[in-house]
Amino acid sequence: MTGDIVNLKRFRKQAARVERAREAEANRAKFGEKKADRKAREAIDKLAVKRLDSHRREDK
Repeated sequence: MTGDIVNLKRFRKQAARVERAREAEANRAKFGEKKADRKAREAIDKLAVKRLDSHRREDK
């Protein structure tokens, strides 16, 4: 029973490619938002917090 001969250099390169692809996917999730989109989302979040605070009851 002989197995297929595998070039170790090619195998290592393929493993490195897979690892880089995994890291790139994580970075896309982490840094993928454009600046304009992020600013718009932050403005909406800030407005939501402001509205919520304005409806807060004052306990006396």
